[in-house]
Amino acid sequence: MLTHLDAQNRPQMVDVGAKAATRRTARARAEITLPAALAALVVEASGERPEVPTAKGPIFQTAILAGIGGAKRTSDLIPLCHPLPLDDCKVDITVQAARPDGSRLVRIDCRVATEAKTGVEMEALTGAAVAALTVYDMGKAVSHDIVIGPVRLLEKTGGKSDFHARE
Repeated sequence: MLTHLDAQNRPQMVDVGAKAATRRTARARAEITLPAALAALVVEASGERPEVPTAKGPIFQTAILAGIGGAKRTSDLIPLCHPLPLDDCKVDITVQAARPDGSRLVRIDCRVATEAKTGVEMEALTGAAVAALTVYDMGKAVSHDIVIGPVRLLEKTGGKSDFHARE
């Protein structure tokens, strides 16, 4: 049964009023393939995070800020999502080694936690997706061949059941 539909199949917000607030966590991942032209701009300094410097600013650092902001505003973006106070939100970006064709895979992980009556899966997914879209927006000046996907939930804890995807 879809919880966001009432008995007459009309959209509804799920009533979580009777639920107990518990610790809820979620981790989602967005993957991006940077084409060779953009991947060639990735700077890897010893002991530092990989980054792509641009006139607009550092792409990955900007994407991290955008991802956190996206997670915090999920209920403004996704209909029927409950607004949740986030206790923690971290966005990590890792860049894989260059492939033979010069492209690179970028992984964006968004981890979110709260003490609430409903889960934070949508916040983690939104944070990862918004960070990926920011990489695209800032990198499109170099190439429109940036590919985003998949975006998926990797794990959630709290509530009725836990979930752990195979990575």
